[in-house]
Amino acid sequence: MANVLELQGITKRFPGVLANDKIDIALREGKILALLGENGAGKSTLMNILYGLYKPDEGKIFVRGKEVEIHGPNDAIAQGIGMVHQHFMLVPVMTVTENVMLGVEPTKNGLFLDKEKVAQRIHDISNQYGLEVDPYAYIKDLPVGIQQRVEIIKVLYRNADILILDEPTAVLTPQEVEGLFKIINTLIKAGKSIIFITHKLKEVLAIADDISVLRLGRMVGSIEPKKATPEKLASMMVGRDVSLVVQKQASKPKEAVLKVEKLFVRDERQNLTVQGVSFEVRKGEVLGVAGVQGNGQTELVYALTGLLPSESGLIEMQGKTLHNATPRQILESGVAHIPEDRQRHGLILSFPIHDNMVLCTYYKEPFAHGVSLQEKPIYSNAEALVKQFDVRTPNIYVNAGTLSGGNQQKVIVAREFSRPIELLIASQPTRGLDVGSIEYIHKQIIKKRDEGTGVLVVSSELDEILALSDRIAVMYKGQIMDVLDAKKATKEDLGLLMAGIHLSAPAKKK
Repeated sequence: MANVLELQGITKRFPGVLANDKIDIALREGKILALLGENGAGKSTLMNILYGLYKPDEGKIFVRGKEVEIHGPNDAIAQGIGMVHQHFMLVPVMTVTENVMLGVEPTKNGLFLDKEKVAQRIHDISNQYGLEVDPYAYIKDLPVGIQQRVEIIKVLYRNADILILDEPTAVLTPQEVEGLFKIINTLIKAGKSIIFITHKLKEVLAIADDISVLRLGRMVGSIEPKKATPEKLASMMVGRDVSLVVQKQASKPKEAVLKVEKLFVRDERQNLTVQGVSFEVRKGEVLGVAGVQGNGQTELVYALTGLLPSESGLIEMQGKTLHNATPRQILESGVAHIPEDRQRHGLILSFPIHDNMVLCTYYKEPFAHGVSLQEKPIYSNAEALVKQFDVRTPNIYVNAGTLSGGNQQKVIVAREFSRPIELLIASQPTRGLDVGSIEYIHKQIIKKRDEGTGVLVVSSELDEILALSDRIAVMYKGQIMDVLDAKKATKEDLGLLMAGIHLSAPAKKK
């Protein structure tokens, strides 16, 4: 089968970093090439070169056997190449139609935008590929999975037949992933060719026709899915054997560190999303909160960490009431927070790493003297934490926004774990991370548990909940359906509870 796309000897250097080192890849026509690698392996850089966002220092690009030069996205689009970015390029206050037509606005009578024509084309594309999007809906009102469909429609509207999907499942729920895979299969049947960038091993084995693996900016090999295993792929990605199972001893829970009673919380639109929730987290245990995204977990964590006020109820930390306390009051009471959205709530992307490492403590000794920040202790702290938590960065002075997702998450973990804490609240702690980073974050969470810290983990990944938790609370429509002993819980039981179905014989609460 002919190659529709080839990259030969692609090299890209940034100051202090060799992002791509003589990389060769080939995409077969009508097939799915999975490009696998750790965060920071060079996957997105390579695709940004293909899409014209970066210029390669060396190498050649061939489309349908012809060498081409791509100087920008317009050149890529002209070659039939479309890219769906990991972080969506949509304008929230505009409609689906307005976002799709940006940059290629058709007019009628030479004067007026022809939105009806675009909306009809969106409708036709939606029907053809099973995308099901309302052309007149506003982006800000759409869930993440539907926003991603809009991004796919954008590239199909521009007649792309080579699609680059950059970490397309990083922000999706398991149900949304299933929907995306159906769409991808429909696209392939229609003759499209797809580069699927990911670090999720099960997804690769489920969907890919070919697999290529990058590590530290180099191509380390290609493998057929039928010859691959999760363990083999993980080893190729990381360069060592990776434990895909969380290693932990039985927990030794003590007294409650956090008590929540009859908590009611409204979201930013004043919808009542947490409805009378009660639970406790004990020292030395992990309480996992499972549920399909959008059932109140986000607002629960926001209320516990001071990002949203609660309407009523009790939040108590070791006997101290924290109901509607400020984020600073909460962190000073011994709470650490790994937020669901690391870029919005975990980091200041335009700040250097060394400043992000002290966001919780910059006003205290030794980092501050009166109103004056002390640079030397701040730099020393960052150097030590970068080394201790294996943050891969050229130096501590680069902005946090330049790091890969996994290394951004490590900066947050390093900052939160480097101060005395009694309670860790970790929301989607490994979302968008590769197997090496997941293994690392999981080890750090269990280490905190074993040190006697109470841990609350909120995750839409059932495998993660089952691997980390000692007890599991399942949320559905703002309420806790049940709390199960993790050793006795099954995926089937959790799936029923996540769908709002009570178990016929509920597992005994621990």
